[in-house]
Amino acid sequence: MLVNKVVRPYGLYDLLLFFLFLFALIIPITDAAKDKKPKIASNYAPKRIKCPNDSNKPLLREANSISFEESKWLHKRKQVTVPALKNFLLRATENFEDNSFVDQLFQDDEDNNVPKIGIAISGGGYRSMLTGAGILSAMDDRTINSTVNGLGGLLQSTSYIAGVSGGNWLVGSLAWNNWTSVQSIIDNWNVDDKDDDDNDTDENDSIEVTETEEVTGGEDADYEVNPIWDLHDSIISPGGMNIFKSAKRWDHISNAIQAKQDAGFETSLTDVWGRALSYNFFPNLNRGGIDYTWSSLRNAKVFQEAQMPFPISLSDGRYPGSSVINLNATLFEFNPFEMGSWDSSLNAFFDVRYLGTNVSNGIPINPYKEENTEATTKVTKDDVDVIEDNHECIIGYDNTAFIMATSSTLFNQFLLRINSTKLPVPKFITRLATHFLNDLSQDYNDIAVYHPNPFKDSQFVLDNFTTSITKSDSLYLVDGGEDDENIPFVPLIQKDRDLDIIFALDSSADMKLQWPDGSSLVHTYERQFFKQGDGMAFPYVPDTNTFVNLGLNKRPTFFGCDASNMTDLEYIPPLVVYMPNSEYSFKSNQSAFKLSYSETQRRQMIQNGFEIATRNNFTDDPDFLSCIGCAIMRRKQEFLNITLPIECESCFVTYCWDGELDTTELPDSEKDWHHSFVYENGKPNDTNSTVKDSGTFVSLQDDNSPYLRDSNSKNIKDHSDEDHYKNTKIYTGTLINIKFIMLLLCIVTFLVGLI
Repeated sequence: MLVNKVVRPYGLYDLLLFFLFLFALIIPITDAAKDKKPKIASNYAPKRIKCPNDSNKPLLREANSISFEESKWLHKRKQVTVPALKNFLLRATENFEDNSFVDQLFQDDEDNNVPKIGIAISGGGYRSMLTGAGILSAMDDRTINSTVNGLGGLLQSTSYIAGVSGGNWLVGSLAWNNWTSVQSIIDNWNVDDKDDDDNDTDENDSIEVTETEEVTGGEDADYEVNPIWDLHDSIISPGGMNIFKSAKRWDHISNAIQAKQDAGFETSLTDVWGRALSYNFFPNLNRGGIDYTWSSLRNAKVFQEAQMPFPISLSDGRYPGSSVINLNATLFEFNPFEMGSWDSSLNAFFDVRYLGTNVSNGIPINPYKEENTEATTKVTKDDVDVIEDNHECIIGYDNTAFIMATSSTLFNQFLLRINSTKLPVPKFITRLATHFLNDLSQDYNDIAVYHPNPFKDSQFVLDNFTTSITKSDSLYLVDGGEDDENIPFVPLIQKDRDLDIIFALDSSADMKLQWPDGSSLVHTYERQFFKQGDGMAFPYVPDTNTFVNLGLNKRPTFFGCDASNMTDLEYIPPLVVYMPNSEYSFKSNQSAFKLSYSETQRRQMIQNGFEIATRNNFTDDPDFLSCIGCAIMRRKQEFLNITLPIECESCFVTYCWDGELDTTELPDSEKDWHHSFVYENGKPNDTNSTVKDSGTFVSLQDDNSPYLRDSNSKNIKDHSDEDHYKNTKIYTGTLINIKFIMLLLCIVTFLVGLI
């Protein structure tokens, strides 16, 4: 659905039909909607086990470095990335007069001079997932012709890949499907979608069951072999016109959530969201991977052999009792080994495998009782080590789709945007949708609830920060883009990860036209001047007006090309290659709340993404591949004082931001609707006490600074130190009424469709 799409007004007759359809959908009046295998639902519930024999070792650690497991894994990954990157760089520079300098980067026996690459994929729902898929396919040598007309081999040279919200759907659905390729997914779509007019059909109409089938297989298996990302029907009505199929799906979801609560664990709307999303991401697993865990990736051969980048998902923390997400929010990352935060307000990581365990400072505190083991609980040797301790640990809490949903609670995003006068929504829709969503917010159902809090009583919070997170009984997480840092830079710019370059794929909707405008880069840049930004560095970037006026939001741009200009930062940050969503062959500014795509639309979105990554198949710039190669080598070239050839200097003139500013007022359709949090109406807002007192930040207070732009951002109020909020309890009412939620989601979807 494009923003400017004109739709026929709905009449009373349409509304009556719509609501009749809803009630027919949510009320399972026949056996077709009943769960024939109710025992499967219990697989979603976490399991209680004896803690492993090393449980005296805390499940928590200080965030003073990357983990031992990650470091060990990276050593394996380097054996894959080094030869792949050398091949890529030699291909990128093959037309140079002299490319012998490439060999200088690979002469060290320890490969310490080889550039280290990360990819960050923004939020933006299916828009971001599909556009990002196209860009990744251009970087993947498994894509047909990617080494001829694309950036093939770049993905194989990458050490880290991070996603937030819709970008996390892309990362998660590739990584947890045996690191499948976008090409493989496309090849296994069928082309008989109801809305498609194409005749270029593929012979295969489904993909093979992946190696992860064994996770949820067995005699009770209940799944259909379907293609990944089959988005023809909305997750709200997955059966399309088959209302019984939709009702059956939601009955399965309802039973799964009920099973988790019956097992004594809190549930939230994010459980529902994750279960609903999972069927599109893991269609070949039992009920969308009902018991498929995030930490299980450690056991996957493709990960153990480091044949894929290290995946990271990002979410925002919400202080107990507060309702504002801002630049001081604690950012949480999930990786296959741990979840936690580098931020000083937490400064800790927890073993993601044992989420749900009741701990104090990382030590399990509940005694294990034999009666906790039910006949239906199956614990294999892969679940735990030799068990000797008598404390209780939890496994299975880290459901893969639940974690992916944690990073993408779009309901929060909709709630924040629906109240904005900048959103082109009729007032009666605003009032109705806000009424429903506010009710959810009041019940804590608009967030992901992690209970018990894995960081309870943690001792790693720095002295000058509130301990409200570690004092809370529950951990509250929301969409990773809620703080307007909609590209997951923070995990990748950590100094300990030592990246040289980050490819930033931005499909944010920063303006009414739903194109990006660099806002995410601006907010990440600003974060380093707040207390939460201690120890981080990010390259200089312009304001959002300049992004748009200079067209930096429509083509690739390099930021941080000259390390000598960033010596006043905490350290020299990675160079950033910014790849914004823009139109080449398809209008890819689709709504984040568009919940269904025909196959033709999916293919067009992915093709457009491929063209973004390759500058229209190198027709806009035949030298773009070479310029990407130069950007990758730039940091190591500066460090080693290697003279780059004239071809690279020409690339930097073309693609590096040189500090030019153009703050000319933009038309309403292109104005940034996120705005800076640093300044409120041209003056420091009430967070100025949390801003680091540094000369660099003071320089931004100059009257001529482009960062003193008018802002309608939220007034930030942090309640975290108020006694009333320190022990805030989560919502503990009756089980969420899934049928009611489905009705609500259908209504919201319908209302958005009026836009």
